[in-house]
Amino acid sequence: MRNLTDGTPVDACALPGLYAYPAELARPWVRVNFVSSLDGAVSVDGLSGGLGSPADKRVFGTLRRLADVILVGAGTVRAENYRGARKPGFGRDAPPPIAVVTGSADLDPASPLFTDTAVAPIVLTTAAADPGRRAAITAAGGDVAVLDDLTPPTLLAELDRRGLRKVLCEGGPGLHGDLIAADAVDELCLTAAPLLVGGGAGRISHGPGGPPRAMRPVALLEDDGVLLLRYVRARDQE
Repeated sequence: MRNLTDGTPVDACALPGLYAYPAELARPWVRVNFVSSLDGAVSVDGLSGGLGSPADKRVFGTLRRLADVILVGAGTVRAENYRGARKPGFGRDAPPPIAVVTGSADLDPASPLFTDTAVAPIVLTTAAADPGRRAAITAAGGDVAVLDDLTPPTLLAELDRRGLRKVLCEGGPGLHGDLIAADAVDELCLTAAPLLVGGGAGRISHGPGGPPRAMRPVALLEDDGVLLLRYVRARDQE
């Protein structure tokens, strides 16, 4: 892996510094991480794994260990068969929890999300979700938070209440789109896989429209044709 700005090599030990969150956060900082093909596809045969690479996996693992919480939509949890994060966070004894956004609470209590994790997942839902499903999630060890709504301000306020300010969102595109529309995305980490996929695969965000948000690069890495890009909001560099 090398730094494209000056051509210097970058090893795994340098990644935590390159991707460090801002110090002394007064509010949740939302970092979104996606991998896509060169033509914008977010999946191959419905899964993101077909776009991955060793370099992408190293950055993916680093981002998880830097985060206080991993925020993800229920559709992505089901499609990718999510389980708990495995490695402890930097400077912590436990991995970050997975926080799942679901209006229906339609999660399988027997899935790896609950059975293969060292930290209880947080399930962010509302009172409109089926009470039986909510009870089953609680019985499986899930930490159910019943919120007034699932808009980004409400979700982030709940994470802030829990002291979880270093937020890593891993999708899906719908949740990412909602965060963009709410002007809540501080940072995007994008891996561009050197592939052309075609077909009908989706893009990394979809949802309500709005004005474009200016982003600025803060890290540009390359490894065997794979580009690993880190952008932050232009307002956060002023």
